[in-house]
This record gives sequence, structure tokens and C-alpha cells, in this order.
Amino acid sequence: MEKHLSATPESGKRFYQDFHDKGKVVMLNLLKFKSKADYRNFESLKPDHEITGEEAYELYMDKTLPELTKAGSRVLFYGNSKSFLIGPEFENWDAVLLVEHESVAKFIAFAQNEDYLKNAGHRTAALEDSRLLPISENRNYT
Repeated sequence: MEKHLSATPESGKRFYQDFHDKGKVVMLNLLKFKSKADYRNFESLKPDHEITGEEAYELYMDKTLPELTKAGSRVLFYGNSKSFLIGPEFENWDAVLLVEHESVAKFIAFAQNEDYLKNAGHRTAALEDSRLLPISENRNYT
């Protein structure tokens, strides 16, 4: 089964075209952690002892939260998950994360920020697989 850890140039272009003028964008993250974090390509970030993928993701979030705040973004929700109530039985996710960004431009600036990128290797070391679904508000039902 194909794994997804990064956007492709095509998906990035589609994201920009579909959402650049929609205002706020919420990113739905589905996360599957490695049992053991893999820092093979990130020796400078590697902890001095072996850690799980979930622990590596916690390091990533600890370093990322200040950068999100600077960008005007915020975490709306982070929680544990398992299998779908409605959905494929073979798909299981360990965690769900919702992050609100003020705009596509702000998200792109955040994702290219040098201070963010210095620690993004923790995310790569942590994740076995992921999904990132951008969402714009259609109607306000609240």
C-alpha cells in the first residue's frame, strides 16, 4: 500500500488553485506513527535514546506550535484514533489533528519558514503514513 508523507507538486498546485481565495483553511491531518522513530536522515535531530514515532511527533509539535502561533494559525483539535465507524476496515489512524490557518498564503509561508523547517524532520521520523485534507468553510451551522 502506498504511503503519503509529503505533498506532490501537482497536489500543491491544486491546493493553491482551489483554496487561495477562500479565506481561512482548516487542515485535517490523519496520522499513523512508526513503532520506532526513524532518524536515519535527520542525525542532528536524533534524540540520545530510541523513541517511538508518537514521541517523535510530540517533539515535532513542541517545536512547531510556536511557529504556528507566529503565523496566526492554531490547533483546533488533537486526539487519538483507531478504526473508522464508517470507512475502510483496513485503514487505521493513530491520531487526528485539525489546524486552522488564516489563509493559503499564511499556510504556505508557515510551511516554508526556516525555523519550522529546522525541526520538520521530527515529523518525517515519526510518521509511517499520513493524510492532509484542506477544508474551507461552506456554511456556518453553529
